[in-house]
Amino acid sequence: MVFLPSPMRLAVIATLLGLQLFYQAFQVRCDVGTAMSYGPPYTPTKCDGYSQGQFPPSNMFAAVSGGLWDNGAACGRTYRLRCLSGINRPCKNGNIVVVVVDECQMSNPCPANLLLSREAFGAVSRYSDGKINVEYTQI
Repeated sequence: MVFLPSPMRLAVIATLLGLQLFYQAFQVRCDVGTAMSYGPPYTPTKCDGYSQGQFPPSNMFAAVSGGLWDNGAACGRTYRLRCLSGINRPCKNGNIVVVVVDECQMSNPCPANLLLSREAFGAVSRYSDGKINVEYTQI
């Protein structure tokens, strides 16, 4: 005996498969990495030197590691990020948006994917320093 599904069952299966494909196609892709805080002086930067105009009024900006730096093409890019985890549960709820103003110049290799201004780091972490795990995406 051969089992043949009913037309209604086939329609339900096709609909479910279609919804799954739709969900995967429009799912936002994020990267996971690390972030640390860095403090002034913030100038000169590799993007705009001593220009104060490169810094957003909110002071929510970042320097990025070599992989994100993209030979300087990262200047002015914006990233949405949120804290995922860290030592002593540092994460605050919500996400922030930062503008790239510099390449990480702390050391080679950079100790984190993103170095956040003090204001930006304080917006996602309960502590003023340390390394946190973050999820980020370019917007």
